Amino acid sequence: MKHVYYGDGKGKTTAAVGLAVRAAGSNMKVLFIQFLKTEFSGERHVLSHTENVTLTFCPLELKFTFEMNDSEKQQASKIFKGIFDSAATTALTERYDVVVFDEIFDVINNEMLSEASVYEFITNAPSSMEIIMTGHNPPQRFIDIADYVTEFKKIKHPYDRGITGRIGIEF
Repeated sequence: MKHVYYGDGKGKTTAAVGLAVRAAGSNMKVLFIQFLKTEFSGERHVLSHTENVTLTFCPLELKFTFEMNDSEKQQASKIFKGIFDSAATTALTERYDVVVFDEIFDVINNEMLSEASVYEFITNAPSSMEIIMTGHNPPQRFIDIADYVTEFKKIKHPYDRGITGRIGIEF
């Protein structure tokens, strides 16, 4: 089945991590792909030590998309295309049960990854593969093909008061 976790609220990645841990604990093989995160995101340490979970590469340093200039976006786009292409091949050839694409809608919306390529993979993946996609503003066709769609809506967040992300809570 296909899952879409989206919105401006906190918890999308946390939900995807929880599902990955649950699946791994049930002896399912999990591939966890993160975009717009760095190797220093807190969940990566735990997931990297969790049996049955494979993490893909993340850049060591990465700016928020709104802080990137065109050159940096082009460079990030090449990195993300490589991560996606490699993950898609690995997911199919090594027969993963669960594949998580964290923040994939953000890289699609910022034109740093081809929507058509992602959609083609999702729609042609084996029916036995559970696919989880997270991010903001998913293209409608991803919502249409999803079996689970959950919107995370921000009501209140410390960032609104100028409090930046905290280690272990936001990243």
